[in-house]
Amino acid sequence: MSPIIIEPFKIKSVEPINFTTPGYRRRAIEAAYYNLFLLKADDVLIDFLTDSGTAAMSSKQWAAIMDGDESYAGSRSFFKFEDRVKDITGLSYVIPTHQGRAAEKIVFTVMGGPGKVIPNNTHFDTTRANVEFSGSDAVDLPIPSALETGEYAPFKGDMDLDRLEDLIKTVGRDRIPLCMLTVTNNSVGGQPVSMKNIRETKALLSKYEIPLFLDACRFAENAFFIKQRESGYENKSVKDIAREMFSYADGCTMSAKKDALVNIGGFLALNDASLAEKARSLLIMTEGFPTYGGLAGRDLDAMAQGLDEVLDENYLKYRIRSIEYFGEKLQKSGVPVLVPTGGHAVFLDAKRFLPHIPPDAFPGQAISVELYLEGGIRSVEIGSVMFGKEVDGHFKPAQLELVRLAVPRRVYTQSHIDFAAEAIIEVYKRRDRVPGYRMTYSPQYLRHFTAHFEPMDLNKDCPS
Repeated sequence: MSPIIIEPFKIKSVEPINFTTPGYRRRAIEAAYYNLFLLKADDVLIDFLTDSGTAAMSSKQWAAIMDGDESYAGSRSFFKFEDRVKDITGLSYVIPTHQGRAAEKIVFTVMGGPGKVIPNNTHFDTTRANVEFSGSDAVDLPIPSALETGEYAPFKGDMDLDRLEDLIKTVGRDRIPLCMLTVTNNSVGGQPVSMKNIRETKALLSKYEIPLFLDACRFAENAFFIKQRESGYENKSVKDIAREMFSYADGCTMSAKKDALVNIGGFLALNDASLAEKARSLLIMTEGFPTYGGLAGRDLDAMAQGLDEVLDENYLKYRIRSIEYFGEKLQKSGVPVLVPTGGHAVFLDAKRFLPHIPPDAFPGQAISVELYLEGGIRSVEIGSVMFGKEVDGHFKPAQLELVRLAVPRRVYTQSHIDFAAEAIIEVYKRRDRVPGYRMTYSPQYLRHFTAHFEPMDLNKDCPS
């Protein structure tokens, strides 16, 4: 049998992409204020901005779209979707939302508030924003190896349990309404969380009667890593592993735009009836009736089908291996990559890639701009643009300076990956000539989405 892993699907429909010249791309990025979120999608050749909502849906999902029930209340599409979620998570109350951040908004509006503290292995951008918008403090507790981008560890997404217990004792149990665990842990490189860590996190929180919530948008990828890397799970099905993961949770939020393989959708699932009632009341005011939650019935049907398909182990084997292949190709050329590669993206280590650019000149943003200029590739900075802040008049950088190349599910072929890798390698070869950037406009929340930048003078502003 050939060791080559092929795509476990055939291509039935294609979409053209737009080839542009370097001069055209320079004008486009200047018009977008050097922020790749502000580019027109038609001006992007290969789009690694996000894996959220960018998947290619299957023929069965498109068939489900046609079969969707658009009844305002009591839609059969909802009950099909609800059955799938309960079958996987075992959670009692399923509340659909239009995407994951809507579920986060509901949770932290109901459970957060001024003076509260929300721990997490690492909050991602919208989670942190929703926590802080409620008035609560978002506290990240990754294990030490998560911050060592060149160090291999099988489960770098784990929660640091010693720091979690110290936090509980320091701030007091009454200030912590819930603890989040993000699987996989996006902000530290899409790294998985071990079943041992999930189990031990639950045990610790139970001692203090604090509920555990999973940010479960990439639950299937996390379950597959457990099957690959954790002793005792190699012969278990991914579905059974996922069920065990959720068995330790009191609730979860999910952006179905990731591991439900759809372009829109999400949900909140809970075991607490009182909390579910409060959440539903807020849902009705902001999203819609509890059996559609801001979605069309066809979207619920597509999610239900996607939740079946994502647990196909042939798909997951292909998905994880394709990301590994991308990372290995870069590493062979000396490009500094966070290792091991995660489930949904390759992360470039901007500190090692551009050591001459300090954090306050945003090395990750600099790489992202250069990748677009070189090959029309859109990526996203996950560093001091996204997570840096001013504290008492001083710039506090992010712990990691990364560039994420998030690969949409079932969209690109190996040729696209090879092309992207070659463009990244070319930028790395001329890295000494890459300038830093200054921010010229910044909103209060989630600034990376709409901030404006301008290049700095390499000699004057970014001395080596």
